[in-house]
Amino acid sequence: MMKKMKTKQLWIVGVVILLAFELLVPAFTYSAQAEGAKQGSISIPVTTGLTGSGNSAKTFYLDLPSGVTSSAIKAGTMKYSGNNSVVGALTVENGKIKVTLKGNVKDEVFPVFGMDGQFDKPFVSVPGNSIWRYSDGRRWQINDYTEDKGYNESSNKNAEDYGMPSEIPPKTTVSTKSDPVSPSTATWYRKDKTQVPYSSVSQSSIKLNPQALKGDKGETSVKNGRFIITYSVPSEKRRPEEVSEGFGKGGHARGWLYYVTLPYYFNAEAKVTSYSYAGSVTFDYSPPDQATLNGTATLEKPSPNPIKLEGSKVDVKINVKGELLGYTNSSNIEEWVFYAKEKDGSAKADMKKEYGKMLTASKSFDFQIPASRVTSDSFKQDYALTVIIRFKNPVVTKSGSITSLEQKMEVSAGVYKRDNPITYPSIPGTPSKPEGKPPIARISAPKYVKAGSDMMVYGGSSSDPDGYITDYAWGTPGAEGGIENTARGYVWYTRDKVGQTFPIMLTVVDNDGLIGSTSTEVTVIEPIPSATLEITGSLKQNRKTTLTNSSTSPTRFPIIKSKTQVTISAVSGGTNADIKYSGSLAELESKDVLFRKPGKYKANIHVENTAGYGADGEITFDIAPDEVPSVYFDVAQKMYRDPEKGNRAIIQITDRSFSTDKDTLNRRIWEYRYDSNNDGRFTDENWEIFNNGNEINPKLELTQVGRYEIRLTVFEEFGQPTIEDYVTEADRRSADSYTDPIKQALVERTVEIDNRAPEVDWDL
Repeated sequence: MMKKMKTKQLWIVGVVILLAFELLVPAFTYSAQAEGAKQGSISIPVTTGLTGSGNSAKTFYLDLPSGVTSSAIKAGTMKYSGNNSVVGALTVENGKIKVTLKGNVKDEVFPVFGMDGQFDKPFVSVPGNSIWRYSDGRRWQINDYTEDKGYNESSNKNAEDYGMPSEIPPKTTVSTKSDPVSPSTATWYRKDKTQVPYSSVSQSSIKLNPQALKGDKGETSVKNGRFIITYSVPSEKRRPEEVSEGFGKGGHARGWLYYVTLPYYFNAEAKVTSYSYAGSVTFDYSPPDQATLNGTATLEKPSPNPIKLEGSKVDVKINVKGELLGYTNSSNIEEWVFYAKEKDGSAKADMKKEYGKMLTASKSFDFQIPASRVTSDSFKQDYALTVIIRFKNPVVTKSGSITSLEQKMEVSAGVYKRDNPITYPSIPGTPSKPEGKPPIARISAPKYVKAGSDMMVYGGSSSDPDGYITDYAWGTPGAEGGIENTARGYVWYTRDKVGQTFPIMLTVVDNDGLIGSTSTEVTVIEPIPSATLEITGSLKQNRKTTLTNSSTSPTRFPIIKSKTQVTISAVSGGTNADIKYSGSLAELESKDVLFRKPGKYKANIHVENTAGYGADGEITFDIAPDEVPSVYFDVAQKMYRDPEKGNRAIIQITDRSFSTDKDTLNRRIWEYRYDSNNDGRFTDENWEIFNNGNEINPKLELTQVGRYEIRLTVFEEFGQPTIEDYVTEADRRSADSYTDPIKQALVERTVEIDNRAPEVDWDL
């Protein structure tokens, strides 16, 4: 990033170099504002949500409006309008207005969650206790963590089974410890799943949040920043373990590690400072009243400028643009000519032409700065640019006839190296040492990183008490890749670095030219993959669920797809035959699965990566039963026949039935039966359907007096996606008001039809 400094220049070589290059600006003729002057305005791009102290100030180069030349702008009329503060003066460089602003600051505090690389993916710890069988085959050594002492203690117990040798250790309760990963290794998220840099997390607010043990029974507590887990052995989860030399080998001596699976994550609060920019720049200018050529030159490469030397050369790209103002007869244009050359006696030059009949034209030029030219700690290459327009016929101006117009410009590209200790060269006319308060450098990086994994290194929390950060320089010995002159970047470590610890160094420079430095360390660990499965969808019988392989591995040691093994099995409630899916689970990425019976199921996965490491994972989940609907309806208990309606009684019924598990009711059958012998019983009567149109508010018309019982039968349709190949109509739940478990009382399902008594009116 190129920084312009008016009164002093800081060169930093070694850990950091800040180069300041002065761009040559076309000369201006300052005079009183003439009649006919106009006001121009340029909007600054609205920019919000920028984070990191490197964005606390921002320089904008604004293109002039069409028809305005830099020389036409009146002196002292450029003004910024907006809510940002202006740093320094507004200037014109290479035909563009340059304005530097301080960002408007917005601080936001919100809760965050530290997860294992993905939202809703907790970390998993698998601590355990060593349970060893002695060579006599009947005694067991139990290792138990003692919290007060902070280490494991051993005790001996006799076998309780009758096997020889004993296969099952005696039942006992043991404790074990587990240290969580560093919060810096977590990926931090807001509730809306937006990632938040670890540097924004308040360290004092970080708390561990253990979840229930996966498939195990036990208690977990957090003490002094570590987990203490108490559980029972023996359990299903064990793996062979080599016994120690002092234990004694031979005979029936064997060792097992009985372990538990503990998922956990972090809670904390984060504070993010963001910067925003907006506004506009206004100015007065005199519009051209005759043919005028406006030229601009833009350095497109290197970016940032200056740039660190990497490799044998630095590419340079310059765009030169010409705009003809105050003249509209494009048919009189003969040609556009563009020149670009290196200054300081170099022979490198180029020329391009444009024959189009256009009032605006541009060309780009490519150069290179070879490494051999960068003989000192810093190097600046100047370029001279020229744009010329030629006319077929002379053009009359105030000063006479012309056949061409010409505009000259200059730009500079910078290159630096960082190989020597930091020095502060003396610059004539400036203080020998910068004044002000130095910046504070801060690094956020994980303590551990797997070989082959990209690791983000963040320095955006660095700050300056009396200004803002202008430059970042990183030292990452032992790492592959590199971090440019920015607040953050990514590096990685090769497999041969496993077990080694490497420093990460940062030096920052502020706007006063002062520096601050800091460092941290990262340890490279084995590139073991993470074997993880996720089950999503409606976890209910006869509904579609999706089993997804969400395993991860370091970027440069990907998982070998052909070696991925996945199994699904029933634990309780259902059987393996109740698990339905198409095809196989080999090389699983994602598979739709349906469970015919409710119960507990588990899925296991084994993965291997190209580095030769393997990992196993398991998830256990419950499939809920498909509940029958609840049937209920409202009906009046007594109604009268209406002579005006053919001696019929019209009964209005309202269905109040509902699905207890969010399915839909898509079919209703309404029936009634009549107590024909008036014996108070309905069981000897037959049902008759009076409505099967899925009516919620049906009407029943009756003509005979007496008592009627009404029955409603409702049928469900799945309220969640299913896999039609594995379900039938019989799998849709139904219930009726007569046999429903909640069972509406008979009196609430009965209506009595009677004749209304006649009205008598005595008139004497």
